[in-house]
Parts: sequence; C-alpha cells; structure tokens
Amino acid sequence: MHTLTGLQQTDLKFHWCSPLDSGQQRASEKYQTGQLDFDGIVDFAREADELGVDSLLMGISYHMPDPLPMIGALVRETKHVKFILAYRPGLLSPTLFAQVVNTVSWMSDGRIALNLVAGISPAEQAYYGDFLAHDDRYTRSDEFLGILHRFWRGETPLTYQGQHYRVEDAQLGLGFKDGGRPTVYISGASDRAQQSAVLHSDCWLRYGDTPEGIAKAARPVLEQGCQVGIRMHVLARPTRDEALVDLAEMMSNPDEEHKEWVNKFVGASDSEAVKTSFRLAEQASGDWLSPMLYSGAVAYRGGPALCVVGSYEEVAAYLYKYKAAGVSEFIFSGWPTRNEMRTFYTHVLPLIREHERTASTAW
Repeated sequence: MHTLTGLQQTDLKFHWCSPLDSGQQRASEKYQTGQLDFDGIVDFAREADELGVDSLLMGISYHMPDPLPMIGALVRETKHVKFILAYRPGLLSPTLFAQVVNTVSWMSDGRIALNLVAGISPAEQAYYGDFLAHDDRYTRSDEFLGILHRFWRGETPLTYQGQHYRVEDAQLGLGFKDGGRPTVYISGASDRAQQSAVLHSDCWLRYGDTPEGIAKAARPVLEQGCQVGIRMHVLARPTRDEALVDLAEMMSNPDEEHKEWVNKFVGASDSEAVKTSFRLAEQASGDWLSPMLYSGAVAYRGGPALCVVGSYEEVAAYLYKYKAAGVSEFIFSGWPTRNEMRTFYTHVLPLIREHERTASTAW
C-alpha cells in the first residue's frame, strides 16, 4: 500500500498531452477539425523525446484522429518517450485490444501505457453504438480490465463469461514485451470511477483542483494502494507579470459560440469529472480558484483547462505542493502546447527537481 511518506520520497512524473487535434493556439477558440498534420505531430513527439518528457497522452474523441494508428507510427519515430493510449472499453473486444497493445509493446520496447476512460457524453457514446448508462460503463470497464490483466499474467487458454463479455479458450501468441504489462490509468471523479481505479489500475487520474481539494479527494484512493495523477494546464513565464499578460492575450476575443456549445455539451454529460470541474470554475472568485490556479478557460476547453499560472519559481513551488497532497503524476497541456511544453521542461522542471532534492536531504 502507498503512503504519503513513500510518495514524497519518489520523484514526480510529468507527462504531456499530444495535440491529436490542431494543437490549439488559444484557450478561448473552438476546436479545429477536418485535417491531420501528422508531420507536425511527429515533430512534436521527437521534441518531447529530446526534452525528456516521460509520456505523451494520446487522447480519444470523435473530433480527433484515432490514437491507435498514431501511436503505432510514433513509436518508430522516437526512442525514449512513452505513449499513454486513451481508449474506451466497448470499442474493441478485450482479446483483440490485448493483441494490439502487446504488438505495440514489441514495436516500442514496452513504451505504451493505457488510460481507460468510460466516456463522458452519452451522445458521443451513441455515435459508436454504445448506449450503456454511466455506472454500467464502469462495470463493463471492470470486466474488460479483468480480462486484460489475466492475459498479462499469462493465463491461457482464458475463458470468461460476464455481463458484458464472453470469451472461450482465448489465446494470444504474442504476450506483452518482456512478460510485463502496461501501466494502467483510470480517469473519473465519481465513486464508481475510484472503485475501478483501485481494483484495476496503477493510478487514478482526475482533473485538477487546489492542493487542498486534491488531498481530500485522493485520501481514500491512496489508502487503498492506488496512486493519484492530475490532468491540467500550465502557463509559466520568467515573471508573474509576464505570465498574466500572456494569459490575458490568450483569453482575448473569446469565441462565445464555442463557449455556448461547451455549456450544452456539459449539460448533457453524465460524467462526474466534467461536472465537478465546471462547478469548481463557477465557484471561483474572478476566474481564480486560488492565486495560482486560473479557471477562466474551463468554460471554453473543459475540465483539463484548469491552469497553474505564474513565474517559473511560483509554478514549480505550487506544483510541488501537490506532492504533499499525494499526487505522484501530472499530465499537462498548454497554449500553444508545444511552446509551453518546451518552457516547462526547460525552466520549471529543474526547479521542481531542486525542491525534491532539498526535501530528500531532510529525511
């Protein structure tokens, strides 16, 4: 079982979200769809590799290219960075999905992890022929992951019959590289999501909050031996004044039609994670949830857009507070995301590592 002390003695992991869509330049603009700049994504992944990014999250949504073929290509264009595949149970059978993931593990020397998401929009789920209710989707996820873990433990032939899946004498000729398995992240803010994360994942992944809010939400998960990660944005500059100037520019001339579309999407969502992030943003004072945590972009970009804003030193110190709250991993984005990735890994991450070194000498 993890303890807060144990987590504090481990270096934080920092991942980034790969721009499978346009890699939006501004927080308040609508999504740009209908085209794929794959050469640009390859170039982005290569720079992430050079910067020492731990993993790139490859998201999934109807308006994005599918992440599976993207990862299959990107692992051959990089050497070190891992790829977190976001995928939804229900799209592929567990046997076929395990076969695909195992194949990529051999193509990449094991550089693939999984972010299993149950879905946040009944309307979008229906696009793919999926009409299960929220909790039923998590029940299906539990069955899906239960079968996957049995494959990765080497159980063969594998027979299973549940509410959502049935396989008989299933066998896979190619296991995961070196007999291991991928790291598994499960997203969601509901009690049901937490249950699935504790049962089947290495890390419960949720949208941001203040360190105090995260500590309260994370405690029951940590007490059951599961790690905690946060998905959010970051905007760091040499000084706080420069960060605030760039934030104001980024939020200028907002697309109000897009804001209204997002509002309707959230109203129809059955995701507790989505609704929680919007409730937090609505409760914020003047678009700030804390002096360091800007919530004004959530209305345009959704839950991941809660953004830590400040100077390099301020951002590093604030992010380090999450470590004491039990957080062990972050998945960041920025505007524009490539520039912010470069800024974070070049200027902010070294300061966080210095906080960790200083703390380690105090034990």
